[in-house]
Amino acid sequence: MKKIALLICLTFGLSSATLAQGDAEAGKAKSLTCSACHGTDGNSMIAMNPKIAGQHEAYLAKQLTEFRLASRTGGKEGRNNAVMNGMAAALSDQDIADLSAYFASQDMKAGTTPEDVIEAGEKLYRGGDAEKGLTACIACHGPDGKGMGLAGFPVISGQHAEYTISQLKMFRDGTRNNDMNGMMRDIAAKLSDEEIETLAKYLGGLH
Repeated sequence: MKKIALLICLTFGLSSATLAQGDAEAGKAKSLTCSACHGTDGNSMIAMNPKIAGQHEAYLAKQLTEFRLASRTGGKEGRNNAVMNGMAAALSDQDIADLSAYFASQDMKAGTTPEDVIEAGEKLYRGGDAEKGLTACIACHGPDGKGMGLAGFPVISGQHAEYTISQLKMFRDGTRNNDMNGMMRDIAAKLSDEEIETLAKYLGGLH
C-alpha cells in the first residue's frame, strides 16, 4: 500500500509540474466574477457554494479545467455543473492557473462542529467502518482534513456542511464522477444519509 501511495503522489507531483505557473495577483484581478458565489477571498457566505480559500492550487486548477471540459462536451466529460460550466467556458489555461493561485493563497475561515455529532463523526472519519468496508477519511485527507496536495486529495475541513452533503450524495449516485479512480464514488456508495450528514457536520469544525 505504501508503494501505491508513493506512486500516486509521484504521479500527481509530475502532473502538477506541467500546469501553467499561476500568478496570485493576476488571479485576484480576475476573481471579480467569482466573488458573487464564493466571496472576494474564497470564503463563500452561501452554504451551498464551497469555500475555496486555502484549497490546494492543483486541485482548484483540476476542477476549473474539468468544468471547462464539461462546458465543451455538453457535460459528457469533465465535471458537470450548470453554473460553473458557464463560468469556466471562456477561461484560458493561464486564467485557471492565476485564479487557482489566488484562491489557494487565501485563508479559509474555520467552521464549527455541533456537539451532538463529534463522537460519531470522529469515529467515522478516523476509523471508517470495517464491517461495511468503509475506508477511514483520515487515510487520504489527514488528521486535520487538509488533504494532500501532491496526491490530489483536497482540503475538506472547515467546509459548509450543506455543500459537503451535496457532494457526497452526488458521488454516491454518480452525478459527480471526476474523482480519481472512482475512489470517492466507492466510499460514498457505502454511506447512509445519516452518516453523510454526520461526517459533513463533523468536518465543518475539524482543525
